[in-house]
Amino acid sequence: MNNRFYNKNKKEQNRILIVIAICSLMIISPLIIISIYSGIYLIGILTFSITLSIIAPFFDMPSLKKSGRMIYYSLLFITEKPKNGLIKIHGGTLFDYYFVIEKKMNGKQRTDFIIQQYLDGLLRLIQKYENDKKMKIQGTSYIINKRTAEKIGFEIVETDVLQKIILICNYFNILISNSIAKNKLSFPKLNKTKTFHAEVSQLLEQKEYIEKLNKSLKSTIASTV
Repeated sequence: MNNRFYNKNKKEQNRILIVIAICSLMIISPLIIISIYSGIYLIGILTFSITLSIIAPFFDMPSLKKSGRMIYYSLLFITEKPKNGLIKIHGGTLFDYYFVIEKKMNGKQRTDFIIQQYLDGLLRLIQKYENDKKMKIQGTSYIINKRTAEKIGFEIVETDVLQKIILICNYFNILISNSIAKNKLSFPKLNKTKTFHAEVSQLLEQKEYIEKLNKSLKSTIASTV
């Protein structure tokens, strides 16, 4: 599998982004006009905010990837550039889910694929920093459960208030991403969001288990897709 957006040339990519922008304006404009004439300005504000949160990854991710501020270690495992000895990791965004996950896959296959891509990316990250064992890695997810996170070497830490606010503000974006992941309307349980933290040395200790789990999921996906 691959990211269908990045496989296109620049002209095709720009065409997709223009279509997204036009469709967004077609949704936002009438509702903003209605909110102005009705005096119910909340309609316009909410419409603009929700639409912006949904389309933002489609413009941000290609730009951040190009600038090197976001680094793909697999199709759905992304990191920020290291800063002060810390690497912040992220799962795929709505943009990545849309252009990577095959429509023919069912919910179980999609979930397995997402987790497998997390593991695949994590292994590549470990390999890159295996000589920098004190490098810290941190991420937040509502997909990977506590038991799995601990088995691959992460510790659970308190999710900070800012991160919780960001998740709430991006609720509709996450709702669509989660629904794509489950192949059905699926409301994300943000209260189950966990923040994981580890040093590279801790992940190296569990590298064999991560490789085994990654290989197992790859086999399962290959046999069912």
